[in-house]
Amino acid sequence: MKDYHFRIYYEDTDAQGVVYYANYLKFFERARTEYLRGVGYEQMKLMQEGIIFIVRSLELKLIKPAKLDDSVKVRTELSKVGKVSFDFIQTAYVNDSLITEANIKCGSLDPITFTPSALPEYLYKGMQKLLL
Repeated sequence: MKDYHFRIYYEDTDAQGVVYYANYLKFFERARTEYLRGVGYEQMKLMQEGIIFIVRSLELKLIKPAKLDDSVKVRTELSKVGKVSFDFIQTAYVNDSLITEANIKCGSLDPITFTPSALPEYLYKGMQKLLL
């Protein structure tokens, strides 16, 4: 489990002054990237190794809105790891109050053929350790 902290800027909000719903996907993407960085995930390195990650499905539940200047914490947990796919549970909080939660299913692809491709062994092993 890892927490990612950031502040809501004007560009994150909609005409009503709350975070535009699609921006939660960006926030969760950044948090997942930082979470995996701890086990050797570097996007440029993996692309050079012939691997890209994709989101294959997601379920997002908006509970309360975040607003301009709110300090947000996104908690990321790896819930499942396979040789080609991996899943996350992510939750967002403002002042320790749950505002959004998501189940995100990801996969590993060959960047040329866009077919499933196994995770590099070092990354698979590192991700397995995050489940413990």
